[in-house]
Amino acid sequence: YGWETKIIQENGDLVSQGEVGELAVKGPGVMVCYYRNQEATDAVLHDGWLYTGDMAMQDEDGFIFLVDRKKDVIISGGENIYPVQIENFLRTHSSIKDVAVIGLPDRRLGEISAAIIELKPDQTCTEDEIMEFCNELPRYKRPRKIIFASVPRNPTGKIEKPVLRERYGGANLVAAQNKG
Repeated sequence: YGWETKIIQENGDLVSQGEVGELAVKGPGVMVCYYRNQEATDAVLHDGWLYTGDMAMQDEDGFIFLVDRKKDVIISGGENIYPVQIENFLRTHSSIKDVAVIGLPDRRLGEISAAIIELKPDQTCTEDEIMEFCNELPRYKRPRKIIFASVPRNPTGKIEKPVLRERYGGANLVAAQNKG
């Protein structure tokens, strides 16, 4: 049907099979531009390729799997952490109603992962219990910070991660901790 896809590294090279990179698409239905926003257009369109902002990988059968949004990737100590993977794991905990994982600034590592956890009604859970549960994850994927709070979603059900980054980033994290 005239569509092409590629998954690329930050430097523009193609990734190897099974590696994660940004998904780019090219075809007859790719947008021409953002209306009255050339800067935004230039950021996502290159030589007819639309850089989607989606991180993806391709398996040995050619199937493409979306991993996360590029803007949500946490880079901690040189490791790329994909929040959706941690969120999906944490949702298997019997006490957790909802969860969001975001990156918070860290002087040593650049960013650390923080899990905002909303418990099911009438459920209790401690930070230590969550940390122990996360021992099944590779060490670099384990959240460094646990925050028990509601997880805001927009009318379409999407987690409002910018709201959480604003609420818990930097100095706001200290204020939230002091509230209890």
